[in-house]
Amino acid sequence: MKTKKFIPVAVAAIAMFVSVAVSAQQKTVMVGGAAMYPSKNIVENAVNSKDHTTLVAAVKTAGLVETLSGKGPFTVFAPTNAAFDKLPKGTVETLLKPENKKMLQDVLKYHVVAGQWNADDIAKAIKTGGGKAELKTVQGGKLWAMMDGKKLVLKDEKGMMATVTIADVNQSNGVIHVVDAVLMHK
Repeated sequence: MKTKKFIPVAVAAIAMFVSVAVSAQQKTVMVGGAAMYPSKNIVENAVNSKDHTTLVAAVKTAGLVETLSGKGPFTVFAPTNAAFDKLPKGTVETLLKPENKKMLQDVLKYHVVAGQWNADDIAKAIKTGGGKAELKTVQGGKLWAMMDGKKLVLKDEKGMMATVTIADVNQSNGVIHVVDAVLMHK
């Protein structure tokens, strides 16, 4: 009889060990009140962040869910809801209209760089570039990365600045850096 009681306890102990081991490997980062798991792709994680509901709605409206769920790797500078709220009144509503899909796609693609650029990679590029690194976006535009003290900041083609507030949110198909402003191309 003791053997039968031991087996469920042993199974539970093994399950707990596996769960802890998987969690340790994943090194989750909390974004918008949700854990971002490195084993999930950019879209699978972003949909859980309460701070990125506007971005997720925009990605869906623009038809970019499949692209950002793809193999990648991608580096996404992800504006928060508060970043979208800083835009002039009516901008988001205008971008989300079906007739403006191409414009919305351009704005979103301007926040994406091909490859996986973690904060250390960007910092090295900034150092190599004498204080500034130029990043080409998948939209075809340019962003400039630089340091402001210990903060990583980005400058867009209109001269506006965005600060990375959460860096290195690793995904299965790239990395997300949360930013506090929407970046705009010409």
